[in-house]
Parts: sequence; C-alpha cells; structure tokens
Amino acid sequence: MIFENRTVLITGAAVGIGRACALQFAKNGANVVLVDYNSETLNSIEKEIKEITDSCLSFVCDVTDNDNVLNVVEKSINYFGKIDILVNNAGLWRKYVPFNKMDIDVWKQFIDVNVMGTVYFTKAVIDNMIENNYGRIINLASVAGVYGNANMAAYSATKGAVISFTKALAKEVAEKGITVNAVSPGTVSPAEQKNIDYVESNELTYSGRSGSTRENADLICFLASDNAAYINGQNIQIDGCRKKI
Repeated sequence: MIFENRTVLITGAAVGIGRACALQFAKNGANVVLVDYNSETLNSIEKEIKEITDSCLSFVCDVTDNDNVLNVVEKSINYFGKIDILVNNAGLWRKYVPFNKMDIDVWKQFIDVNVMGTVYFTKAVIDNMIENNYGRIINLASVAGVYGNANMAAYSATKGAVISFTKALAKEVAEKGITVNAVSPGTVSPAEQKNIDYVESNELTYSGRSGSTRENADLICFLASDNAAYINGQNIQIDGCRKKI
C-alpha cells in the first residue's frame, strides 16, 4: 500500500489505533495531518512521525467544535493542497453505567464526540474530495454498534449511528470516486501501549487474544488504498472471532 502524494487526516491520532494509523500511513509515504485534543500526547506522536517524514502537520482540536474543525481542514488543504483520506477515529468509550443511572449530559457528550465529531470532519472535507473526484473515508465504529453492549447504551447507540451514517453517505458519493467504510474493532490492546504489536490474552474471542493496534491500522490503511476501491459502504468487524458480547 503506497500513499505517495496522498494526504491523510486522522482524528484521535495521539494514542491507540489513531497513533498506529499515523505511523503506518507515514511509513507508506503519506502526508499526515494529526488531530487530537491532548497537546502532550499529540506532541509525542508528531515527533515520532517527523522521524519518518517531514510531511506532517498537527492540530490540537476538540472534534465537537465545528469552527475549530473547519479551521483545521482549511489550514490542511491550504498546506497540502487536498485531503485524500479521512480517518474519523476520535471517540469516547470508557463509561460502564446502567442506562437508568447514566446522566443525560453524558449521553449528549457521547453524541457530540462520537457522532457529531465524525459528521463535522466529514462535512468539512467532502467538498474537496468531490472536487478532486477522489476520497477515502474510514469511520471507527465498534462491535458494540453491531451487537449492543449492556451498560454501554450510549456508546453502542452512537457507534450504531456511525455505521448507519457510513452506509448512507457511501451511496451518495460512490459515483464521485469516494468510498466510505466503517471499521468495527472488538477488544483492542490498551491505547497507552507504545508497542503497536502488543497483544494480551482475552476470553472474549475465539482467537484468545486482543487485537493489536497495528492490525487495526493495517485494515484501515487497506481501506484507504486504491486496492480497496471497490469496497464501499461496508462495516468490517475486526474482532478475532468474538464469542461474547
């Protein structure tokens, strides 16, 4: 998978799957735009990327702030000329609360980050992709959005919304050279792990282990490549053959 002369923008790029994506895209020749709300971890991944390539921009950005999103995209297009690939990776998930105990404000936060953050960045880049008759959009969903997880109603609902949004948008832009796909990870190795090949034992899969962030990033990179031009409107689970929900 070669991404020379391609520009990728990754949200939630500082840790976990986002960081692994940034490293893999950079190693394969892409111009990389790093977006994250945490300036400390963002600076860390920016240093890693700049050891691979100088073609890198980074922005501290709250994905729920549409004005900030528009500013990031405008500056990125002005600098690199275009955005070819968008990876909507930023999201909330660590909240295990029964539905009747979860505050409405928490629901709103999940919707703002997981759904509207994806919508804002997609809306900000889509006209540029249409103009260039080329684009790859990969949205990070979850197996929770497919099955629904107990005590994670807000997370499950928002990831289900991401999957539906993916399928609907793909039908609108397929004739314009743009693919829109979702990736639904199951259990993934801890985001704070620097080793992108790290895995640990896990009873939720028949594979008996978690998925590495590299494995998830490699799937995302494939969907972003020209090799995947005929894959569109799909939600692809990467879950080690999950046996429990």
